[in-house]
Amino acid sequence: MSETALEHVNFTVTDARATAERMTKLFGWKIRWQGPSIDKGFSVHVGDDSSYLALYTPPTTKARQGNARREVGNLNHVGVVVENLDAVEAKIRAMGYATHSHADYEPGRRFYFDDGDGIEFEVVSYA
Repeated sequence: MSETALEHVNFTVTDARATAERMTKLFGWKIRWQGPSIDKGFSVHVGDDSSYLALYTPPTTKARQGNARREVGNLNHVGVVVENLDAVEAKIRAMGYATHSHADYEPGRRFYFDDGDGIEFEVVSYA
């Protein structure tokens, strides 16, 4: 039987390069690829050897209006597993982001933060 795994998630941001740089600092990821992409946009793939976020910036961007969780097809949040939850939270706060919705229940501790584009990230540790 073959193994199935999620390889990447692709979403639009105002500045793919800046968002990828933040992700490398927060999560220790690397930039796997970057360059021109569809519709004269620019993309950066940032992650580890097995999975990544494909960050896309079109030539012009339009901010979304509010949190559209109830609209079918919208992204609710991106979950990232880390070893040291407290250290990563300190980095996130040092970058000026507020953390919220802290919880500690099976299978691990977690919190959330919203990046500059309004994308919510869940950061969780199973350690």
